[in-house]
Amino acid sequence: MKLKNSDDISSTDKEYCKSCIVEEQFINMEASQKIDDANKFFNTATIDMPKINLEYKNKPVYDFVKRFFDILLSGFALVVLSPLFLLTIFIIKIQDGGKVFFVQKRVGRNGKKFNMFKFRSMRPDAEEEIVTLLDKNEATGPMFKIKNDPRITKFGKVIRKTSIDELPQLFNIFRGSMSIVGPRPALPREANLYREDQKYRFLVKPGLTCIWQVSGRSNISFEQQVAMDKEYIRRRNLLLDVVLIFKTIPAVVRHDGAV
Repeated sequence: MKLKNSDDISSTDKEYCKSCIVEEQFINMEASQKIDDANKFFNTATIDMPKINLEYKNKPVYDFVKRFFDILLSGFALVVLSPLFLLTIFIIKIQDGGKVFFVQKRVGRNGKKFNMFKFRSMRPDAEEEIVTLLDKNEATGPMFKIKNDPRITKFGKVIRKTSIDELPQLFNIFRGSMSIVGPRPALPREANLYREDQKYRFLVKPGLTCIWQVSGRSNISFEQQVAMDKEYIRRRNLLLDVVLIFKTIPAVVRHDGAV
């Protein structure tokens, strides 16, 4: 078959070729955008801080005293709870032979990421499995949470119900990346989806407990959590911290909102 030269190609054929090229470029751009969106959700990109303020006041004296008590109380708790730590480590290790501690990147004060410690309560490959479970997410907002998560081990259910899995964060508190009281630390993939006003949570150190932790935990919607965290940041003082610490104990005993 003899091919047409450029003079023989009709204007209709030329327009059709142009439309094919444009369509192909659009498809490639759309695919690239989907990849970028996926990377934004799963990768640990730098977290930008909010450009506006929420009646935020620097409290250097409060921060100094709070840091002193964070070191004192976390150090004391690590010593007193050491037998429980050893027992938990032993059971996790004989359960499946996997790692005892689960180390995960979280977003701290001023958007700075740090390694947060927990006792491992899920199967060793739990992080890889999350992609297959996204459509089962029961949490609101950018959070991911499933009530009966199939990745949780038998012993994992026990330590999550009793909040024992959170105890290694006492090391984070002692080292200074966390505080006893403050907004719970977010995952980078969640923080990347935050609106500007939701990033106020990063104005203070993340904590082991907070207002919504003693008000229902997982039963509180994401928007309510953000509102309560903003209220804490605005009102934060030593008396409020002491009240929240004492309220945390019965909330843990009652398993309020634990999953």
